[in-house]
Amino acid sequence: MAKDKKKNKKNRKNKKSGKLEAFDKYAYYIRAVQSPEVDCQFASDTYKELSGGRPRILREDFCGTFGICCAWVRRNKANRAIGIDLDNEPITYGTEHYLSELSEEQASRVTIKQASVLDARVPKADVTLALNFSFFLFKKRAELLQYFKRAHAGLSPKGVFITDAFGGKDCQEGNMEHTKFEDFTYFWEQKSFDPVTNEALFHIHFKRKGEKARRKVFTYDWRMWTIPELRELMAEAGFKRTHVYWEGTTRSGEGNGEFKRVEKGEECDGWVAYIVGEA
Repeated sequence: MAKDKKKNKKNRKNKKSGKLEAFDKYAYYIRAVQSPEVDCQFASDTYKELSGGRPRILREDFCGTFGICCAWVRRNKANRAIGIDLDNEPITYGTEHYLSELSEEQASRVTIKQASVLDARVPKADVTLALNFSFFLFKKRAELLQYFKRAHAGLSPKGVFITDAFGGKDCQEGNMEHTKFEDFTYFWEQKSFDPVTNEALFHIHFKRKGEKARRKVFTYDWRMWTIPELRELMAEAGFKRTHVYWEGTTRSGEGNGEFKRVEKGEECDGWVAYIVGEA
């Protein structure tokens, strides 16, 4: 599920000691998994397509190190961003490594709340993102419905809610994928899948050149929600319309990173899609 990133030299050897720099799990995660600029562009384009105009207030649920929030305020002086996450550790990291890279004026337009997405009190947003399958942590229908209701209530009248999902038969059994970068390898492991509950366990491992693999750097205990389930729940939560943006494929059958609105998908071993709701 990784997207290629621009290479950097963050873990080059220290010239004096000859040792690699300390392992920074969040730095490797954003290089291997996240694309904040791409996510911001998709959010802006999708809002314009569905609602017209330009979104100004972006909310990033399960924001972690809130890289999307920081990328959003860089795009335009009128943009504001709100991030919500329960975990203090990634928020602290984002404050030290990403917020600190913004100008004082840009940083003033970022608001981060350490709170649950189920009860956080924040201003209404034009577009809310819940990406990297983060809401899959809600395993019960009632829990996910509660979250979707909160997401809907937190949007402006023409607001747009953007989530993503993945699936396919490859996600119904244990497997391991890996992506090689210039100086490290990223591993996405599906450890298990339970067809009775649709629960699955995933791990992220990293291996830097010249070092042993660091296993279980991140672990995810999720329920695999299907697209029809998500659309039905979003409709029940109050969204007037929902849409599916399906990823295209290359000639070799791999995902090409381009997503188009569709009425029908295609049969494939593994897929990634955005599910979008209109307030």
